[in-house]
Amino acid sequence: MALDKLGTGIKGVFKRVMGMGVVDKEAVESIVRDLQRTLIQSDVDIKLVFEMSKSIKDKILNEEHPKGMTLKEYFLKILYDEFIELLGKEKGKLALGNQKILLIGLFGSGKTTTSGKLGRWFKKRGLSVGLVACDVHRAAAKEQLKQIGKQIDVPVYFDGKKAEDIAKNALKKGKESVMIFDSAGRDALDGELAKELKNLGKIIKPDQTFLVIPADIGQAARKQAEEFNKLVGITGIIVTKVDGTAKGGGALAAAAVSGSKVKMIGVGEKLDNFEEYDPKRFVSRLIGYGDIEGLLEKAKESGAEESAKRIMEGKFTLNEFYDQIGSLQKMGSLSNVMGMIPGFSGGAMTKKMPKDFMNVQEGKMKKWKFVIDSMTPAEREDPDLIKQSRIQRIAKGAGTQQSDIRDLIKNYKQVKKMMKMTGGGKAFKRGPLAKIAKQFGMGM
Repeated sequence: MALDKLGTGIKGVFKRVMGMGVVDKEAVESIVRDLQRTLIQSDVDIKLVFEMSKSIKDKILNEEHPKGMTLKEYFLKILYDEFIELLGKEKGKLALGNQKILLIGLFGSGKTTTSGKLGRWFKKRGLSVGLVACDVHRAAAKEQLKQIGKQIDVPVYFDGKKAEDIAKNALKKGKESVMIFDSAGRDALDGELAKELKNLGKIIKPDQTFLVIPADIGQAARKQAEEFNKLVGITGIIVTKVDGTAKGGGALAAAAVSGSKVKMIGVGEKLDNFEEYDPKRFVSRLIGYGDIEGLLEKAKESGAEESAKRIMEGKFTLNEFYDQIGSLQKMGSLSNVMGMIPGFSGGAMTKKMPKDFMNVQEGKMKKWKFVIDSMTPAEREDPDLIKQSRIQRIAKGAGTQQSDIRDLIKNYKQVKKMMKMTGGGKAFKRGPLAKIAKQFGMGM
């Protein structure tokens, strides 16, 4: 996923450990200093950083490592476990079934968009959803929620001038299984906002009250969580904009020590870019081990499960290329999808992919389809068979330009090369990486 700066730094630390010749005090101190620098730059609270550093040093230098595991492997496992501990340890899980959810937070945190993402998430799981526009202070909030409701095909309730009246009317009229109430925010938690949220809480009697915070607030997330918890008793946290900030690690770490669990994270602008927060899988992506479980979940939701499996197995022939592009486009952004594949996580490999590969326009997709249909079965399996004379014939048969054929073949070869470099994820099923992954409980 994103958080490229944090991911690059953490992967660098893991890489250094894997390349260590001798695990002695000097080497451990050096690696821990690198780790501290990476975390502090990602706005993780300094106290948490030094607590984590002390724990790592104590375990690797003073504890006896388990039998069947080398000291280096034990060091890697300690790092992995400590990162999970830092970023929350427990998986956030949303309950399914009838419920009322109140979203709260400061101005600009992304509550309205999160209402839509949450609605889409529940609807995909077979529940009926209603959105309630209780933000009467931001001029565009009501209209924005109406547009989101139209986009995900769910009703939006907005009758009334005051937030309290809108909530009351929605509770009378709404018959949906899940009712999601979008509330107003302020620049700071002031008396007026506090009064309105308390009143809404009394009227709605929510089953869940989620605090929505943006990742770019970093370690300030802890203070917000504690203040809102005192005010209305939050049951969980949703962190938005995780894909676009180096402070995401700081926000997640701060939320983890606030006493409230992070339930969901927003990992992109689209309404589908939303997932349950699992620290174990999150860290796995950051260090480059991917998230096969998350990839298959996303693929299953979008109907692209077979494509995802073929990619992980390194099967990427031109014969399948067209169908896979279409399927993968349903799964979200290139960086998000590729970040779930072992070896692609962290963005370095993704940057080498063909530009706009995941955003191929409909017109180009149609051209490529005609081109592929005009090839022989052997050419679809092996495009190297296609020489200049055949390019001319294929272009004529497909009613396209020769440049379209070259463009298709170029994209295909670049993607196939990237898949070959990672072994389609196979490198994580055998050899030393597989052994470490198994010890981490990653189930590669």
